[in-house]
Amino acid sequence: MKHLTSDPDTRVATLPNGVRVLTIALPRLDSASVSIFVRTGSRNESRRLNGISHMAEHMAFKGTHARNCQQINLDAERLGAEVNAHTDKDHTAYHMRGLAEHAPLFLRMLGEIVRDSNFPADELERERQVILQEFAETEDDAFDTAFQLFDKACYGTHPQAQPVIGRRRNIEGFTREQLQSYVAQQYTGANIVVAAAGRIDVKAIVREAQAALGGLPRGEPNLTAAPVFEGGVGLRRLAGHSQTHVVLGFPSPAVTAPTHAAHQLAAALLGEGMSSPLMDSLRERLGLVYYAACSADLGDLSGQFVIEASMTPGNVPPFADEVTHLLRAQTGKIAPPQWERARNQMAVRRLQNWERPSRRLEDAVLDLFAFGRVRSRAERQAALDAVTPRQVRKVFDHILAGPVAVGAAGRLPKPAAERLHALAEG
Repeated sequence: MKHLTSDPDTRVATLPNGVRVLTIALPRLDSASVSIFVRTGSRNESRRLNGISHMAEHMAFKGTHARNCQQINLDAERLGAEVNAHTDKDHTAYHMRGLAEHAPLFLRMLGEIVRDSNFPADELERERQVILQEFAETEDDAFDTAFQLFDKACYGTHPQAQPVIGRRRNIEGFTREQLQSYVAQQYTGANIVVAAAGRIDVKAIVREAQAALGGLPRGEPNLTAAPVFEGGVGLRRLAGHSQTHVVLGFPSPAVTAPTHAAHQLAAALLGEGMSSPLMDSLRERLGLVYYAACSADLGDLSGQFVIEASMTPGNVPPFADEVTHLLRAQTGKIAPPQWERARNQMAVRRLQNWERPSRRLEDAVLDLFAFGRVRSRAERQAALDAVTPRQVRKVFDHILAGPVAVGAAGRLPKPAAERLHALAEG
């Protein structure tokens, strides 16, 4: 077993076919979280196949060569286990959580789902309707729509801009054969991480992973070229909405970049918490919004520095003016209380994630995909501790000098749309 981390409770083993087995031993717990992560998502899809990762995730639970959908559900719930799955732009994941003693069984069941799903034709037609309903909900959700428009404005035709749920025409047309072909191509040893945390027997988890997934072909890593942040504006008017939902952002580096922690701290400084400049100004002092937030969403290929807010259309022009003013203000001296607030908020948020087994697992798996190893808690903290106010000011200088992407949906009268276009144009 090769250890790729300095945290004593975390180990990584690599099976002969390239499947990695990540274990985090937490003996104080009586529960266990077990997941299988696959390095494939909407950014790995062609335009014609956009949405197939998400549909494959849905269909994985609809039947294997050994069990039908009802048996899969009942077998998990007889153990009291929680079963879930999700698809993102860069990965797909399958999860079970329950009693620690059942952890090897959880892995056996998930392994069957990942390895042996047979995508029954009748189940495919039923699940297609379920996903189309999910698609309709996304279309009706102004913030979801604004984020999709924002991603498009950021990355143009690059697959990173594609929505996870896909396109309606694709969802309506995916065939059983396409699903089988896609999974066979993407779900290979080089792209799979088995992850388990809790009161687990590490050796038993590795043995079960070998039994469940050791027969998969190694394959090649599902790599994608890094996107170029283009900038621009995407607007969509939605009937029945009284507010304008705005997402605006700027290019940030990948999580592997030396400056990643400075971008994360800059986002916390600007917009985390009610006392942050963003919320204090936009909501408490000016009353322009009910909700606003800022984040640095950093992936293995690229990042986005994101500001999101909801407001009445008449508040869009002053909102745009104030956000521009706040960004410029961060290039100057940072007040010590605000610096202390942002650093401590980040430290507490990281501690909370560390104490949640499922979140800690996901963070560790994403590290494996991005770095090829799991960063230790001390390493993550050291990166944050090394950030200086001068580095954060440079982040805002960089933001103001680069392209701007804007996505907005909901009620969009002409003055609001014109001001957002002006904002995107710098």
